[in-house]
Amino acid sequence: MSKAIDAFHQTVAEALDKLPARRGKPYADVMRHGTMHVEIFAPQGIDTQTPHAQDELYFVISGTGEFVRSGQRRPFGPGDAIFVPAGEEHRFENFSDDLTVWVVFYGPRGGEQTA
Repeated sequence: MSKAIDAFHQTVAEALDKLPARRGKPYADVMRHGTMHVEIFAPQGIDTQTPHAQDELYFVISGTGEFVRSGQRRPFGPGDAIFVPAGEEHRFENFSDDLTVWVVFYGPRGGEQTA
């Protein structure tokens, strides 16, 4: 039995229990505060993401593969952090079956502006 999501702490195991992937969605919302929200993301076979309205950070928990952002391709693995500005095309490709990442969305719609 999974414990309820705590307002300031979430384990990978608890988050994975929330995944509705068996019902067609590879992600679950697990934490929110202000403009920030955190998801657990574990795609199976193909990543069908489209650009998002907010800036986002990915933190790779497990898995390897390639991350594509606006035509640039980079290998990734456990422990890596990946940034995607709001509105940019991006996806995971050629990834292992155990790919699991934290996704942190934050800031205003359209993303933060650089100075």
